[in-house]
Amino acid sequence: MSVLGVLAGILTTGCWLPQLARSWRTRSVGDISWFYLLALASGVALWVAYGASQGDLPIVLTNAATGTALVTLSVMKLRYRQEDTA
Repeated sequence: MSVLGVLAGILTTGCWLPQLARSWRTRSVGDISWFYLLALASGVALWVAYGASQGDLPIVLTNAATGTALVTLSVMKLRYRQEDTA
């Protein structure tokens, strides 16, 4: 079951890589809403807490990686908005 969890985590976390690359390349994240980022980040944080409470390392690690991607997108959203207004 741990292999299944790790595989699921890799796939769901890896799906963020194309979005991050596109956002970095185009310097555009205006089409990603703050509400979406906040809602998803909250859910991911809850998954990390759940995984930690269950001692399930694949859930903790993969959701922490997804959380890192969401923080990165949030920073891009702030930074690129400031570049657009400059």
